[in-house]
Amino acid sequence: MDHLIAALDEQFARLHRRSCELLSLVPLEQLYRPPRASPPASSPAYSCGEHLLRSAAAVEQTFGGITTNLWDDPFEWTLPETLATPELVLEYLTEVEATRRRGFEFFGGDGDLRREIMAPSGEAVMLFSLLLETLSRAAHHQGRAFAVFNLFNDARPPHL
Repeated sequence: MDHLIAALDEQFARLHRRSCELLSLVPLEQLYRPPRASPPASSPAYSCGEHLLRSAAAVEQTFGGITTNLWDDPFEWTLPETLATPELVLEYLTEVEATRRRGFEFFGGDGDLRREIMAPSGEAVMLFSLLLETLSRAAHHQGRAFAVFNLFNDARPPHL
């Protein structure tokens, strides 16, 4: 495995580990507890669990597109009503990680990251850019999940 692919692989694996470790700390009653009511003009205030699901969904959508060329939005099967417990969320995170790993098996070397792929928008985008954007979006939601967790808990999660 070349250096860029190895570095991206490690960052996605780290993202997965951090989500699983945070999930293990979130009590069931706080999993989907929103941090506060959202003011009408701002974006909704998502719960820790919702941010974890959005983080994983970003990864699932990208790697589902890479492996099967299906760019389905995982919205329908990642609803809090569907994944109501930490165990079900962990099962989903594990499935997403398996999909991500299958996606990395498609890469033969760093040169593959320069290839263009058709994104859900219909535009051709360089694979490297798509992976970076996905990693950024997923990390953003994960960071927000940590922030919501911190609102409800005095003890900080370990530095993961």
